[in-house]
Amino acid sequence: MSHLRINGHSHLLPYPEQIPSYLKEKEIFWIDEDRQYMLQKNWKRPVTDSSFFLDEKLEWMERNRIDHAVVLNLSQLYGNGLRIQEMKHALRFQNDFNAKVQHDCPTKFTCGFVVHAGFIDSACWEIERCVEELGLQVLCLPTHYMDSVGTWRGIFDVETAPIFELANKYKLAIEIHPYDGEKFINIENTAWRFHLVWMLAQCADAYHFYTLDGLYEKYPNIRVCFAHGGQLSHLNLGRRTQGFDGRPDLFEGKTRPSKAIGHPNIFFDTLVHDKYSFELMVRRQKGTDQILLGLDDPYPLGEMESERQSSYPGKLLDLAIEEGIINQKQHDEIWYDNVVQWLCGDEKEKFENRVLAKNKV
Repeated sequence: MSHLRINGHSHLLPYPEQIPSYLKEKEIFWIDEDRQYMLQKNWKRPVTDSSFFLDEKLEWMERNRIDHAVVLNLSQLYGNGLRIQEMKHALRFQNDFNAKVQHDCPTKFTCGFVVHAGFIDSACWEIERCVEELGLQVLCLPTHYMDSVGTWRGIFDVETAPIFELANKYKLAIEIHPYDGEKFINIENTAWRFHLVWMLAQCADAYHFYTLDGLYEKYPNIRVCFAHGGQLSHLNLGRRTQGFDGRPDLFEGKTRPSKAIGHPNIFFDTLVHDKYSFELMVRRQKGTDQILLGLDDPYPLGEMESERQSSYPGKLLDLAIEEGIINQKQHDEIWYDNVVQWLCGDEKEKFENRVLAKNKV
């Protein structure tokens, strides 16, 4: 067994000069020259750590003994609400940027790509391009998206079937990540409620329909990871099951929620922030085979070095060992084997050929 440590949930910002001028001109996305803020029209967010950028990320990984990272797309570039041409430009830039990072640093990064589910033909063309031309194998999707007529839908809506059919053909790993809740949940955005509460609900909503519709059986070649531990998905299984059993008229043709427990193609990352939530996930999944390490760095809600938050990368798993929730073997599998299983399924040589030999593991 390899002892590489792989972070299965990471993000990376382009340097300001790498972002095409039209993205700033259209106020779609840009970084200020001092690298202090990421910006969109009527929105800005501080760059809270230098490891948002590539060279600094590599230094951060070295300092924290992280050998490899899965870089997901930026949530700000899901493209919801943009005109179709603007959306295409924004997503293409993101995907080309991630592809270059993976090409230039193959031993350090596996990178994802994003499509917009509201435009099915374009999404399928972009999947083909990213897989066949750019060599990417991780499809990043939001929990919810705005369709072409402005209606918000869950990512596992019947309309998105062509996306998952193509992903199944290519045997892709898929990351389901929440964002944009404030655009369709009609409540004032105060005290960071959409990141602290509603994002977890968005993940649970996506998981609800993925499992109810039995999509893990319909598309057996895709491996889906739910971000942020899919935290509420584990907590509310009993309520979902009771609803399913108590109101069968509402669930005709659906699959019982508990049937998905422990399915080999459903994964969750470790980013649940406390040992009790992590223990529930381990017990609910009847072990750790479906759990992979995810830090969500460099965001402040990620597992970062922080005296104020009493945190460091990997702390939760260290606490889990101290509490007897997991053993050392499970710890090592969560850091490596389970991440590779999500990325490659039964074709682990894809990862090993690109990463392990060059790392001389």
